[in-house]
Amino acid sequence: MTRKENVDVVWSGTWVAERLGVGLRGDEQLPALLGLALRRNPKRAHLLVSNVLGKHVPQAPSVVYDAGHGLGERVRKLLGDEEAARAVVLGYAETATGLGHSVADGVALAPYLHSTRRPVDGVERAGGFEESHSHATSHLLLPEDPDLLAGEGPLILVDDEFSTGNTVLNTIRDLHERYPRDRYVIVALVDMRAEQDRARLESFATEIGARVDLVSLASGTVSLPEGVLEKGQALVAQYEPPTGEAPQTPEGPAGRVRRVELEWPAGVPDGGRHGFTPEHRDRLDAEAPAMAHRIAQALDLPSATAAVDGASARPRPRILVLGFEELMYAPLRLGTALERIADADVRYSTTTRSPVLAVDDPGYAIRTRLVFPAHDDPADGPGERYAYNVAGGGFDAVVAVVDSVADTPRLHAPDGLLAQLAAHTPHVVLAVVPSYIPHIPHIPNTPHTPGRASMLPEPLRGPAFSSYAADEVGWLLQDLSDAELEAPTEEREEAIQSGGAHYAESLPVEYQPSAEYQQLFKAALDTSAARIARAVGTVTETVLAEVPLRRGRRGTDPHPRPVLVSLARAGTPVGVLMRRWAQHRHGIDLPHYAVSIVRGRGIDANALRWLQQHHDPADIVFVDGWTGKGAITRELAAAVAEFEGFDPEIAVLADPGGCVRTYGTREDFLIPSACLNSTVSGLISRTVLRSDLVGPDDFHGAKFYRELADADVSNHFLDTVAAHFDEVAVAVDAEAKELLAADRAPTWEGWAAVERISEEYGIHDVNLVKPGVGETTRVLLRRVPWKILAKRGAGADLDHVRLLAQHRGVPVEEVDELPYTCVGLIHPQYTRGATGADGKAVTTP
Repeated sequence: MTRKENVDVVWSGTWVAERLGVGLRGDEQLPALLGLALRRNPKRAHLLVSNVLGKHVPQAPSVVYDAGHGLGERVRKLLGDEEAARAVVLGYAETATGLGHSVADGVALAPYLHSTRRPVDGVERAGGFEESHSHATSHLLLPEDPDLLAGEGPLILVDDEFSTGNTVLNTIRDLHERYPRDRYVIVALVDMRAEQDRARLESFATEIGARVDLVSLASGTVSLPEGVLEKGQALVAQYEPPTGEAPQTPEGPAGRVRRVELEWPAGVPDGGRHGFTPEHRDRLDAEAPAMAHRIAQALDLPSATAAVDGASARPRPRILVLGFEELMYAPLRLGTALERIADADVRYSTTTRSPVLAVDDPGYAIRTRLVFPAHDDPADGPGERYAYNVAGGGFDAVVAVVDSVADTPRLHAPDGLLAQLAAHTPHVVLAVVPSYIPHIPHIPNTPHTPGRASMLPEPLRGPAFSSYAADEVGWLLQDLSDAELEAPTEEREEAIQSGGAHYAESLPVEYQPSAEYQQLFKAALDTSAARIARAVGTVTETVLAEVPLRRGRRGTDPHPRPVLVSLARAGTPVGVLMRRWAQHRHGIDLPHYAVSIVRGRGIDANALRWLQQHHDPADIVFVDGWTGKGAITRELAAAVAEFEGFDPEIAVLADPGGCVRTYGTREDFLIPSACLNSTVSGLISRTVLRSDLVGPDDFHGAKFYRELADADVSNHFLDTVAAHFDEVAVAVDAEAKELLAADRAPTWEGWAAVERISEEYGIHDVNLVKPGVGETTRVLLRRVPWKILAKRGAGADLDHVRLLAQHRGVPVEEVDELPYTCVGLIHPQYTRGATGADGKAVTTP
């Protein structure tokens, strides 16, 4: 199939009709709505292929959405607003999940739920039924609210086609026994029932004493000659490639795969698997344009405004937004938003479990097929999955949208979906929507059974895990010390920027400082220890004063104490110091835990569940070392919104970015713990989140570098700072009192500066701009630096930065009007070896 062919000249059911004698009779718009294909299915030979569903045939997202939305508007008019507000809309997996969502949007007043073939531990089934003709028959109903289907209002059932009516009858029969009601509305794109099927539904409605209405775009019947099943199977056998035949890919270089961070709105489900309310839709409506803009930026698409103004002379790029099986609605809404803001020819379709024969003929509905292994963890085990009419579609780029459960190594494997797409288009962008975690009664915010939270392991403690004393911190992590996780910095950078891997899936090789660098660390610590002690005292006193106010002293404890939860690993030394201050100055023993948070993936949900079981969430104080542009601050706020009772505010030692209310100082100065990696952080690596190592019931992972004990200065750092507590006490009392009375609202000055620097230096990606001394140091130790911006006149605070930059051959550029002491820029177009400003490889210390 080529892009230039006019596929509308021939009806896309002609090939099947001529060979099997299958035909459509009914409304004149049926040929425009449906084509025909053959499926590998022992129960039904033919497949009605919808041109407006967005499953097998790429279509304009607005056409797909408007088809369902218009049906929903008709249902609302049929029911009236009062009844529509009492209704529930139910869609069918996997084909009609997006259609059902669009219908619910048209109804506007009713919540939405779709059936699923993906079981979720701990979510009680509200029903289930069989789809007799399907390749995968079992449907589950798993609403987060167990009473969602228990009301007496109308139930609106949505499927792409109404062929025999068996699926709908099975659904109503199952649900009517549990939740009887007196009205049902069936919605389908096409009603293709035979006369006997219509009579059967009428008889069934009389039997249960309920009214059943049907709303569709068109109606008709399918004529099936005798022996059509056997003839269809013979045709499939004739044209199907031999089993195990490798998929054909075009010659030439594969397209580039990269990842775009959507910043999906916190608390909005990824779909209707557990329920979706009108309020969720309103929030998604508000955020969809911004997410589409991020996609457009990643693809460098011209804006629709530029096209109207005549500013864009290049041809309109052809873009496919490709959803994932049941995940149809989220990519559909991203696609409709992209249509509005970009001057591009946008199409939408999704991958599928359904095996269909592909025949490259204009009169056949499925022209091409991509085959790849399942990349989620389906209940029925691994198997083939498919993307139809993508190869040969002439797409300049494909935006693959998956949920986080399906963002696995299999997705990125050489034979995975992304590689298959990259073989047929120059650009592939991966967008991951966070999989929604339903709140289960009796165990707040957990998708598992009541016994699950208590089954989570107890925190790891030193000396078995980390060089900190056992009472200093409990690590809510799993020990991955025996796993091979390290990769060279250059390899990691190339994989991260190309979208082939997430930074949390591997570890950088631990930097081993030279004798010169170690001496610089010790000198910096001696110089700044009192300054750090003062900031530690100020932030701790602020926390001690404010946490009791969070819950108004409710509960059984008349004197609630903060529970420190540091963000591993940069926050952990600060959490230990805050704990030591509270003990030294007030005799208070504060609990302290360390948890993992990963940019783009969120906080460790199992760690939060453990904390909920053992502490009042109102007492939890999240602790980090410093703020840069505030990305982790925003990540945390979005993550804890899913969990009841947690305050998303972070307490930090230094807040040069103006991102938080609780801080020790807003100066950007050298915190010596930023100079080193594990050897100043209890010998613990940065945290790891990889699906083959971290399961749904596990904490995130990390390594304990026991072999680096001789170089460990973790406790030396703590002891040196704590030795200054008494001398700074008076100053701390004055500063804390002043801060508690001041307006400490975040200014987000750092974020604005990062956006300016990103544009000024032509980077166009704020994730590659790392502001502040601490973040700049991380760039030099772990990433591929491009250049360092230093505030003109910055002194000893940057000695270690200058030394590291010299070792890596990275220029340090002095600039004026910088709100930070320095800013590290990661190489914006990294290919292996491009570690310096000139793109040439350099030596490392």
